Amino acid sequence: MTVEQIEARKLATLLEVGQTLSSTRDVKSALDRVLETLGQHHGMMRGVVMLLELDTQELRIKSFHGLSETAARQISYRLGEGITGRVAQSGKPIVVPQISHEPMFLDRLGARTQKTGPRVEQSFICVPILINRKPIGVLGVNIRYKHDHNFDEAIKFLSIVASMIAQALKVEHLIEADKQRLLDENIHLKQELKERYDFSHIIGNSSSLRQVYEQITQVARTNTTVLLRGESGTGKELIAHAIHYNSLRAAKPFIKVSCAALPETLIESELFGYEKGAFTGAQGRKKGRFELAASGTLFLDEIGDLNIATQVKLLRVLQEREFERLGGTETIKINVRLIAATNKDLERAITDNEFREELYYRLNVFTIFVPPLRERKSDVLLLADHFLEKYAREHNKRIKRISTPAIDMLASYHWPGNVRELENTIERAVLVCETNVIHGHHLPPTLQTAEGSDTVTRLSLATAIEAYERDIIQDALKTTRGNRKKAAKLLDTTERIIGYKVKKYDIDSDRFRL
Repeated sequence: MTVEQIEARKLATLLEVGQTLSSTRDVKSALDRVLETLGQHHGMMRGVVMLLELDTQELRIKSFHGLSETAARQISYRLGEGITGRVAQSGKPIVVPQISHEPMFLDRLGARTQKTGPRVEQSFICVPILINRKPIGVLGVNIRYKHDHNFDEAIKFLSIVASMIAQALKVEHLIEADKQRLLDENIHLKQELKERYDFSHIIGNSSSLRQVYEQITQVARTNTTVLLRGESGTGKELIAHAIHYNSLRAAKPFIKVSCAALPETLIESELFGYEKGAFTGAQGRKKGRFELAASGTLFLDEIGDLNIATQVKLLRVLQEREFERLGGTETIKINVRLIAATNKDLERAITDNEFREELYYRLNVFTIFVPPLRERKSDVLLLADHFLEKYAREHNKRIKRISTPAIDMLASYHWPGNVRELENTIERAVLVCETNVIHGHHLPPTLQTAEGSDTVTRLSLATAIEAYERDIIQDALKTTRGNRKKAAKLLDTTERIIGYKVKKYDIDSDRFRL
């Protein structure tokens, strides 16, 4: 071959190597094809790509050509051992023109061993595979010895191939690292969710909530359908999460569907999915929530708002454990645990023909009634303290506590919006509070007016000032555990004035000594 033909062959090989390495994520098979190309077009008799194992600091064969599988598995080099080990250690290429004349050449590839025919003298060229200028492996090839072979050109050519291999390996390492990061993150998030939704973290110790705890414990580790009933804002979704993350399906998906939030025209396709062309705009197949929740839990929130047509299909799914996608004929079997929630009176809805009786009996296997906050008065302060800590941290405020008058206001309010309203109330109070204590005037007007609580009548300016004065004196006495002298010092006044005010406002300072 002429020089021009040799150079053209090299360029064609480099193009082929680049395409091979970039066309697949399976680096092992790509390297096999690269070595095969070198054997076909460049006279390579044997070739290996060896990579450094970080834990053992040994070079092991990743890909090979001209060797048996058994031999390839047995070959390894330590750093600095033989020609191959020295290249991996120094990061510089080495050429052995005649391997029979080189004592450093260990011949673990068996180049000197030839079972049949006359022995052929070989040359060995080994170049490093570098990532960020650090050797991570070597490319070693055996070729037939020629006295006039241009080894400098061979090193340049193989170094380019090695750099292309290095780039492919770098991409593989990045992909694997990203996969591992996502896997670790997924495991961490699942554990975090499990801890977050552990039912022991549901706040409250009232007798009605303790009964809910017992029911969650009883049903969590079964596959029974659960119906959560209660007013809006009582924490039904939190209980659904607690049931799932304490069940045998905790490692599987938890899929939520808000039936009230989806229009009637979309709810069916969201639940059961659809095939391409099922309706205008259906550009491809889409899995429904039942399929996405496979082996996990499907939570249907506000199930009382489902239209009758969808109720019929849902009833069939619960009975037969199978369905078809919208516009499809394939029957899909499912293994899903169903948790449903509603704030509606389902019995009345059945009477009004708004809810199917058969579906009601399918859902009403294990019912948990979530009590409204007005029936859990002893939990109000626990919840308020929890939300105070949460939003003080979130908004970077150093609020330590809630004043006694403010606590009284929280306890006397009837909370029509339940826990959700209490949470919003405390967040608002944290935002407007500029001190380290939340007082009554930080709470929303609904807690301070007759419309909100029926506990406060219309006040004159003088009465309002007296109420505020009474609040701060009570707060000071609470801080000082009923010690009037210390309370006076705290408020920058005299003990005599504090005594006069305590008598005027009929404040029982002894209750703060406890």
